[in-house]
Amino acid sequence: MQRDATAPRGRHAPPLEVRQDRQRRRLFAAAAAVFARSGYADATAEAIAREAGMSKATFYEHFANKEDCILALFDAAIDVVIEAMRHAGEEHAAEDPQARIHAAVAAFLNVLAGFPDEAQTLLVEIIGAGPRAMERRDRALATLADYIDQINRIDAERGDVPRLASWEDSFAIVGAVVELASRQLRTGEPTDIRALEPLVERLVFGLLHAAQ
Repeated sequence: MQRDATAPRGRHAPPLEVRQDRQRRRLFAAAAAVFARSGYADATAEAIAREAGMSKATFYEHFANKEDCILALFDAAIDVVIEAMRHAGEEHAAEDPQARIHAAVAAFLNVLAGFPDEAQTLLVEIIGAGPRAMERRDRALATLADYIDQINRIDAERGDVPRLASWEDSFAIVGAVVELASRQLRTGEPTDIRALEPLVERLVFGLLHAAQ
């Protein structure tokens, strides 16, 4: 979800594949802004292209339609979230499970706080984007649940924490966190999404305590 400056033109212009990558990043940022401001239903390819400072033709070089655009944006955004959580967990791999959970939760919320338009697309607007989008969302939530279940299994094998009762416990954590974050994006409460961190940690540790 990194944003890039406008690429130079003429003989100093970067290679085609680099320009296309930059165009795609600009279109992602523009699409996130338009989806967050107008909602998916009212967003148009023309509005996204205009937000990016590009032509509609350029938009259609990258995406077949706005559904294709939101799906690609969703995939890119969820990859950033998962990578941030993995990186945080690896950085704190030598520490106790509480520190690793704290780091992973903080990483998730920091990404949402740093990219509010993309977060709105990831957690709110994707719900209204049709069956393909919902399938993509369900698969992404399952991937996050798999990650939590995997980390819990490793920690439990070390004897650091109890094993969660089921994979559904991991999915329940993901579902609760996503709904809390979605509510914050919709209502602005709490003011800073990162203020959800203590609540999320209580939820995780509550399930771990119940598994003892």
